[in-house]
Amino acid sequence: MLKKIVLTLCLFLFTVGSAFAALNINTADQEQLQSLPGIGPVTAAAIIEYRENNGEFASIEELVQVRGIGSRTLESLRDNITVED
Repeated sequence: MLKKIVLTLCLFLFTVGSAFAALNINTADQEQLQSLPGIGPVTAAAIIEYRENNGEFASIEELVQVRGIGSRTLESLRDNITVED
């Protein structure tokens, strides 16, 4: 019985932990980008277009170069995004 409880708890913690993982903006598709707060379909497409034209983002700060992303949006995204795996 204890084994089942421990297994269930581990699975729960893994699921919860992965739900809060930062999204890699260098590999995210449009749907994943749209899941970020304040990012709609137009801005998600602009992020992908910027990435295709300029290569991978070197830092999350580079995101402000994308049309539709300003410093306020970047600050609201900072804890939810990454450029590394």
